[in-house]
Amino acid sequence: MDQQHAVEQYGETAGTGGPGLDVVVTTMASDSHTWNLFFLQLLLEELGHRVTNLGACVPDELLVAECSRNAPDLIVLSSVNGHGFHDGLRVIAALRARPELARTTTVIGGKLGIAGSGAPARRRELLAAGFDGVFEEGRSVGDFRSFVGSLATAPSGVLL
Repeated sequence: MDQQHAVEQYGETAGTGGPGLDVVVTTMASDSHTWNLFFLQLLLEELGHRVTNLGACVPDELLVAECSRNAPDLIVLSSVNGHGFHDGLRVIAALRARPELARTTTVIGGKLGIAGSGAPARRRELLAAGFDGVFEEGRSVGDFRSFVGSLATAPSGVLL
C-alpha cells in the first residue's frame, strides 16, 4: 500500500507544528490487524499529537521510507498476531540502520509472542535491540500514556 492510499484509508492528522509530537503508528508486514492502530491513533490524537497511521501489513521498506520522509518524533509499532517479537527485531534493525532514524524514539507493543505475555527476557532483548519502550499485552494503557507524556514534556529537542 502506498502512502497516499494509507492516508486515504486510515487518515492522517494534519501537521500543525504545535506542541504535540509527530507520531507514526504502524504494524509490521505479517500483521493484518487494524483495530489496534485505530485505537492508538485516537489515543494519541486525544493527547494532542499528530498521527500518521500507515495501516496494516506494512512492508519493512515502506515503513523505513515513510519514517525517513516524515521524520517523526515517535514511532509506535503495534502487533496483535503474536509475531511482534520477531518482526520487531527485524524492523528495529532496519530503522536504526538509517542515520536519520537512529535516535528516533521507537516503541513496540501488543501481543509480542505466542507463548503468553510478560516474558522479561523478551522485553530485555527488544530494549537491547534498540526499542525505547516495550508495552506488551497486559501492561496498562496508562503506562503507554505516561511514556508518551514524558516525551511531550521533555525539554525542546530532547526525546527520551
